[in-house]
Amino acid sequence: MDAARAERMLDERRREVDHRLSRLREDEASLRYDRADATADDEHDPEGSTLSGEWAQVDALRRGAEAERLEIDAARERVASGTFGLCEVCGQPIADARLEARPFARRCIACAT
Repeated sequence: MDAARAERMLDERRREVDHRLSRLREDEASLRYDRADATADDEHDPEGSTLSGEWAQVDALRRGAEAERLEIDAARERVASGTFGLCEVCGQPIADARLEARPFARRCIACAT
């Protein structure tokens, strides 16, 4: 895969992740506001999920998106150094189909399993 195509894929994925992070941060702010309401006794509401449960889910999704953004940044560095698309274990090329699905992949399918 050529560097220009790799950059485009990584840029697109970064925009997607940044958009997801923006939505998750809005969700966190909303939950923070709801949790500050002293009258919200969601822990004893048998009808729905708790704010604590929702908070944990949003926090896990946010941390996952932040980790993905770091992987994208590392992949951009590999593009700059000329090592993008090469397996970090065996040194063989990573299949284009794998890079299209996971543009920040560091390992070929054989080494990833």
